[in-house]
Amino acid sequence: MKRQFRVVGLVLAMVAAAIAAAIPAQAAGGSDDSSGRAIFVQTNDPGANSIAAYHRNADGSLTLAASYATGGQGGRETGAGSDPLASQGSLRLIHEAGLLLAVNAGSNTISVFHVSGDRLELTQVLSSGGPFPTAFAVHDNLVYVLDAGGQGFVSGYRIAGDRLHPIEGSTRTLLLANATVPFFLSSPAEAGFTPDGEHLIVTTKTHNTVDVFSAGPDGRLSATPVKNAASPVPFAFVFDRAGRMILNFAGSSSLETFTVNSDNTITPVSAPVSDTQAALCWVASARGYEYTSNTGSGTVSQFRVNADGTVVLVTAMAASGIEGATDSVASGQFLYVQSGMLSTVHVFSIGAGGSLTPVQVAAVPGGGSQEGIAAS
Repeated sequence: MKRQFRVVGLVLAMVAAAIAAAIPAQAAGGSDDSSGRAIFVQTNDPGANSIAAYHRNADGSLTLAASYATGGQGGRETGAGSDPLASQGSLRLIHEAGLLLAVNAGSNTISVFHVSGDRLELTQVLSSGGPFPTAFAVHDNLVYVLDAGGQGFVSGYRIAGDRLHPIEGSTRTLLLANATVPFFLSSPAEAGFTPDGEHLIVTTKTHNTVDVFSAGPDGRLSATPVKNAASPVPFAFVFDRAGRMILNFAGSSSLETFTVNSDNTITPVSAPVSDTQAALCWVASARGYEYTSNTGSGTVSQFRVNADGTVVLVTAMAASGIEGATDSVASGQFLYVQSGMLSTVHVFSIGAGGSLTPVQVAAVPGGGSQEGIAAS
């Protein structure tokens, strides 16, 4: 009988060990599970745009899997250096729908890919609704494309059956009076929905406004936006857990929080906080912090937004040596930052207190005009 108990105990121990081995490392407090994870980078090549697809390894490093043509051309705004599209959100992964959206600024189109791990399948190439598309706004099954050229436009689409369908009568103008290929400081920078989907926001640079539309249940926007004065040079934004907009200003390299009101006005919550660097233009949220790319300094800064909406600069130079730092994205415990001058993506591990440790500098084939990055 005692021998039977010993055998049963041994079997139970082996089963427990097998279960423990099957638990992802992240759940046990180690590095997170990279199974099926991918990073996508848009080359924005003016000759033939493409998406470089990378497998994300367990240590955060990237292995190039393949390159996929978008069926369109990239573009470069007049006067742009490290940031040819001068925008945030030009490549958007919609996790729930399994779709990746890319802009083709040089051909006034957008591309839709079906995503399976690090593999892509091009399913649609559609008109963007206006000249020089540079960014996407997404909420549930609603997508709006931001066109930076001419007057500046936003146009709506619905996701249904793994495809985008244009919403008739959805195009709205921003009255920017740009050239068809806009000057990089006069183009709009980003479009995005508030977390509740009730407002669409567009930041404009030369006009120094945050344009806010109301979004109706039919997917169409109010006829005109409320143009909220905000300077100097409002650029990219994200939202905190309370639904406040965290907006950066390229002109002062600062971060500030705002409440978006029901009447499409915005109200400052915090005072602007500078990162003491040059040309803060992009922002990504990760592990309770905001990481900003300073393209003029080639650095990344680390901020924290407190529960009351106040902004705190944690580290002015959390990372450096990223020449022409532009768009970025977080995946698990890693941060990926594009270098607009070196055709590379810089990989960092996010450690205790949000500190950044370099992991890899990955080359982007044909990425001389790269802008736009997304993570699964």
